[in-house]
Amino acid sequence: METTDRLMQLARQHGLVVPGFNIPYLPMMAPTVQALRDTGCFGLIMVARLEWVKFSAKSLEAIAEEYRRVGDRQFTRLHLDHVPVIDEDQLRVDFIGDIKRALAAGYESVMVDGSRLSLAENIAATRQVGELAHARGAAVEGELGAVMGHEAGPMPSYEELFASGKGFTDPQEAARFVRETGVDWLSVAVGSVHGAISAAARTEKKVAARLNIEHLEKISVATGIPLVLHGGTGIRKECVLDAVRHGIAKINIATATRQPYERLMAESVVKAQQAVYDAAVKLIREELEIAGSAAKLKGAI
Repeated sequence: METTDRLMQLARQHGLVVPGFNIPYLPMMAPTVQALRDTGCFGLIMVARLEWVKFSAKSLEAIAEEYRRVGDRQFTRLHLDHVPVIDEDQLRVDFIGDIKRALAAGYESVMVDGSRLSLAENIAATRQVGELAHARGAAVEGELGAVMGHEAGPMPSYEELFASGKGFTDPQEAARFVRETGVDWLSVAVGSVHGAISAAARTEKKVAARLNIEHLEKISVATGIPLVLHGGTGIRKECVLDAVRHGIAKINIATATRQPYERLMAESVVKAQQAVYDAAVKLIREELEIAGSAAKLKGAI
């Protein structure tokens, strides 16, 4: 079997994208895995810290246990998504403790988010996680730049943010970050936004974001490693496919499958699961056009 990092490298080389499906509710995992299996698509099953703190994912260990029950290594791997050093509420997080727990539970790749730190502090934190994870054969994703959407209160005008490039990943800083941390993948900020997570806003339609492809290309050239797009829901198909041609090898999906589940979960878990399956299949086949990608990633099946 190929390692998760090797599959990401192959995706970048072949101009494919690996979808990462976040699982804020445990019953969402089985239909997501089935959608990947039925479309022949390779993807990551993921959980972020906020999904066991603010949703109902229970814990990273509960996700790992469910993955062992319903996962399919022909088409999936298990990834720990956003573990911030400082979270969306500006609180310090025991990120090393969370990473150690994930590695002990069998996660094959982990993400540390030091984007709210200074560059030097982000590098130090990410390097520390890299040393822990690489010793266990796990890949590491870091983040540089500010992908908006999880902060409390109303988000600033998206058009103003995009036009100013505020929070965008700096290509030269990215080159230094990759060089000094040894990170395997890099999450970058080039225009996407996270889905809202507050109880008041998380059912609302997500901001229609777009991407600065020229800026993304500069980051890709400067770093030479697979890049990751967080906040993947709601971006125009043409823009996403163009981003894949310019370095994006993984795209995180949460809102697109979470909202259909939440709309139906009080009525019927079975109906909610079917909505997750339908949304995932549509995204794989129509939006990302990556059905059959597992067979294209050599050694994945």
